[in-house]
Order: sequence, then C-alpha cells, then structure tokens
Amino acid sequence: MIRLNKVQLTGRQKASVFMISLGPEKSAQVMKYLNEEEIERLTLAIASINNIDNEQLEGVTKEFTELYMASHYIAQGGIEYAKEILEKALGSEKAIRIIGNLSSNLQIKPFDFIRKTDPSQVLNFIQGEHPQTIALIMSYLESEQAALILSALPSERQAEVARRIAIMDSTSPEIIREVENTLEKKISSLGTQDYTSAGGINSIVKILNNVDRSTEKTILETLEVQDPVLSEEIKKLMFVFEDMIKMDDRSIQLVLREVESKDLALALKGSGEEVKDKVKKNMSQRAAEMLEEEIVFLGPVRLKDVEEAQSRIVTTIRRLEESGEIVISRGGGDELIE
Repeated sequence: MIRLNKVQLTGRQKASVFMISLGPEKSAQVMKYLNEEEIERLTLAIASINNIDNEQLEGVTKEFTELYMASHYIAQGGIEYAKEILEKALGSEKAIRIIGNLSSNLQIKPFDFIRKTDPSQVLNFIQGEHPQTIALIMSYLESEQAALILSALPSERQAEVARRIAIMDSTSPEIIREVENTLEKKISSLGTQDYTSAGGINSIVKILNNVDRSTEKTILETLEVQDPVLSEEIKKLMFVFEDMIKMDDRSIQLVLREVESKDLALALKGSGEEVKDKVKKNMSQRAAEMLEEEIVFLGPVRLKDVEEAQSRIVTTIRRLEESGEIVISRGGGDELIE
C-alpha cells in the first residue's frame, strides 16, 4: 500500500484521492462515464492508497475545483475568456498554470476559440485562405459548423477543400500555430504541444452528412472526376437517398413510419424507378396507389424542394441507424448476417 503523505502525487493518484473524497456512491456515478481501461487503472490506484494526508486531500480538492471553474469558463466564452476571469480571481501566474494543465489534461483541440463563433464570421476570416488552410481549420470544427462553412464556399472550392480534408493526416504544431496566428488579430488563438490528427475520410463524411443535398452532390460529382478512388471511399461511408434500394424491407418499413407522406412523394418525384419500386414494395397496395396519386398531383416541382425532401428522409434514416433501429450495409466487407 502507498502512503501519500509527503509524496508528490501523480495525475492518477490525484484522481484516486478525489474519488475517495467523493465517497462510494458519488464515485460510482463518476465511474459510469469512464471506459473499462480507465476504470481498471483508477480502481488499482485507489486500492493502492493506504493513507491520505489532509493537506494533500485539500490540495487535490482545490485543484479540481480550479480546473472545473476553468473548464466552465472555457465552455462559456473560450480560452481567453477563461484566462481573463481566472487572472482576476487568482492572479496571472496561477491562471496560466491552470489553463496549461487543463489544456494538457483534457486535450483541448486547436482552434477551440472559433467553435463558438458564428459560422458566417468564421467564413469571413478564412474564405480568402488557401484551400489547405481552410481544410485544416474546418477539420477541427464541429461537423455542423464545418458543414455550414463548406456549403457557403464558392462551388469551385467546395470539392477541393473536401478532398484536402479527406486526405489530411497528422499536422505539426508549427503549422497549426502558424495558421492560428493568421486569425489572432480577429479572434484568440490556441497552440498545442503534440502532433494532432484531424481530417481524414470520417471527418469529411461527417461534414457532408450535414451539408445540403445540392452541395453534397456537387462535391461528390467533382471528386468523382478529380479522384475516383477517394470519391468511392467517401461514398461507401455515406448514405444518400438513392441508397434506399440497398436497404432491407424491414428497415424501409421502419423509415416509412417516420416520414411525412408529402416528403415521401416529393422525394420520389425526383428519383429513379428503382427507388420508387423499392418503396412501394414495402407498402400496402392501397397506400402505394395513394402515393402514386400524390406524386402525380404534385405536378412540376422545384429541384431544390425535391432535394430538401430527400435530405429530410436521409436524416431520418441516419437517425434510425445511429439509434440501432436499422442497419445499413455500405459494402466493403459490411455484409449483413440474417
């Protein structure tokens, strides 16, 4: 057993001391948010502790409180806002130390300062930059925020930025800091000590899943010409409206329960016969007839309205997949077992 009095604690020992101070019930609640490996390591550390010095217990609790305050301020207004508040409360030196510890412990990502900035403002800051710079910045943003920015870029730049995000790998701290410094006059910057990975296929897929249907089609069609292999890899991880033909009957039926009949008619108005047949096959004869009547009754419709309806249905499909209610086979070794 380890006696902690008069010993400089490691990060894991501090976590263990704090968990002990919480008591068994609250500690158990915290454990629910940890993965299996973290639980094992923390449990081992707790079991190794025999005696805790009161001064160290007070120090650990105080440090946790300060880190919690800092993270709360960061969530409210970003790194610079947190630093400003902490400097007023604790002094400049301590504020810098706390922010540094928090950045290291919680792995705060680069460009954290613009995640709470309006996408239109971010667009103003970066639209004149090189596509690689834009791709780097967007890779660190939330998917929804990045999707809005990608949609607003000129069409000739959308595919290029998307391609660069998809093929991006690790980026050195020097490059990240250099890019951040270009925004320093407008918004605060945040450096990083380690090589960080951003971008990649999964990153651009998340972004494309959030852009409008027209932007998605433009980017995929352009990539198909520029880089067919990359385009195919992205498509395998995405789900577009036409992919309904790949869904099993049960999944189609679950989707039909969730979508509005008007959206379904509008979406099918601009689809091929194969998709229509797949949908009608999973409806009663009367419902299929009513759907066909509604499609005819719509008359001429705007392409934008069709794409928006298709996008709403795809969003429903993605939601059902994420909740585990349906499973979608995307190929590439992802066959389903009945």
